[in-house]
Amino acid sequence: MSTIEISGLHKSFGALEVLRGIDLSVEAGEVVCVIGPSGSGKSTLLRCVNLLEEPTSGTIRVAGTEVTDPDCDIDAVRRGIGMVFQQFNLFGHLTVRENVTIAQRRVLRRSRAEAERVATANLSRVGLLDKAGAYPAQLSGGQQQRVAIARALAMDPQLMLFDEPTSALDPELVGEVLAVMRGLAAEGMTMLVVTHEMAFAREVAHRVVFMDGGVVVEQGPPAEVFGSPREERTRTFLHRVLEPARVSENEIGVQRKE
Repeated sequence: MSTIEISGLHKSFGALEVLRGIDLSVEAGEVVCVIGPSGSGKSTLLRCVNLLEEPTSGTIRVAGTEVTDPDCDIDAVRRGIGMVFQQFNLFGHLTVRENVTIAQRRVLRRSRAEAERVATANLSRVGLLDKAGAYPAQLSGGQQQRVAIARALAMDPQLMLFDEPTSALDPELVGEVLAVMRGLAAEGMTMLVVTHEMAFAREVAHRVVFMDGGVVVEQGPPAEVFGSPREERTRTFLHRVLEPARVSENEIGVQRKE
């Protein structure tokens, strides 16, 4: 059974149709990276998986439960899904340890001692145990995002959703977050990742999905999608992303001196 099964997914915001019939599955232990230009519907797709966005039509199943069923207990399903956003969304008035324990205690009803034990384990997992007593404002962006990952992991999810988790970071801080995600992939965590980090997708993903205009244009193993894409739209996108300087020069007619 697939961990995620999406069939015929449509999502409109008023007259704007953002998703136009998505069919996608993610197997247990699989890392699937979704790439594509801004506005292609990637983040909306991700947010539909745990009903942060209500689909217009179509079905979504997570671990066998149809979350698009009106009778679904979505809160129960969400307990098994960890989500990491572009922004860190930490509570500024709470310490790092408190940020990682609060949902455990309120949602999972863990005791303080158990919640702190789990927090310690997951802060160690992301390399931030020494920051347990610090406040978010005392951390770099990369450290805050790693705390957000530890907070999600502390809920013992069977599935992790990442919505461009490095897009708000300074370039020199991106690597520390990607290193944590590589570790999760190596541990066998099921992950659906929306990302602009092509090197990460090429290295870590089992499958890469290219979206544009609200549809899946192409998907396959990274070596195929990056090395020999079948669709012209995929080739154009990758050329622009992987060789931006050359594309820009050609578009504005920069003349090179010989």
